[in-house]
Amino acid sequence: MKENDTGIAEDQWDMVIKPKSGWFDIDLAEIWRYRDLVSMFVKRDFVTMYKQTILGPLWFIIQPLFTTLVFTIIFGKVAKISTDNIPPFLFYLSGNVAWSYFGTCLGRTSDTFNANAGIFGKVYFPRLTVPVASIISALLQFGIQFLLFLGFYFYFMLQGVPILPKLWIAALPILLLQMALLGLGVGILVSSMTTKYKDLRMAMGFLTQLWMYATPIVYPLSLVPDWLKPWYVLNPMVAIVESFRYAFLGSGVIEWSYIITGWLVTIAILFAGIVLFSRIEKTFMDTV
Repeated sequence: MKENDTGIAEDQWDMVIKPKSGWFDIDLAEIWRYRDLVSMFVKRDFVTMYKQTILGPLWFIIQPLFTTLVFTIIFGKVAKISTDNIPPFLFYLSGNVAWSYFGTCLGRTSDTFNANAGIFGKVYFPRLTVPVASIISALLQFGIQFLLFLGFYFYFMLQGVPILPKLWIAALPILLLQMALLGLGVGILVSSMTTKYKDLRMAMGFLTQLWMYATPIVYPLSLVPDWLKPWYVLNPMVAIVESFRYAFLGSGVIEWSYIITGWLVTIAILFAGIVLFSRIEKTFMDTV
């Protein structure tokens, strides 16, 4: 409080919080102002998840490694599915590492409202900071798994396996950005819907697994029939995984039409997610 020239007290505030009513009430500048809070959430997500485990961050390595071993035995040795002349272990590991980042982003952001209801109901801060922090913490996990992939990558290369890395490797940050935006968009879309439809929360694990098998993780895109590809590439992860494999292994089908389609679908999902998220955050405490 301070008095003006007329002697009447007037209010001065550092910040005024007003109710939001628009369809797209997302203030990106406000999220940047809360970057310290985002960093705290990142630390919370990364540390507390494995704080009371025996192996700790080693699970980041164990999970893709054992999954790759199972895929190599089942799909490579038993089913004998083609891997386009790439060693099956390296083929499956590349797909698992790429998918793991997206899957982690999706899994963490899809439970934003339910997992943080206690915090959201007590203090104000931009709600979008929580899923954004989840995306960043998942990036740390991807970094560890990517180092695992590079270790086997150079091992196979030293063994004389004909691996042909491409200049497309420089596009890796763009692929990560697309996976982050796609995971964020789908995650907050699902999180917004689960505040009212609890069944969707129960089905997320099953739906995510179906999505993985609808992505060329255990088989190359070359095995997909031509008549199905125009519909198949509507899945943005198809172009991402194929681009990742093409960049490092020289294997995969790269078409600009696939990449453009993937980006258009990603942006559409992200926009829909942000719009629904901005609407639900105003009333979610009544339904969560």
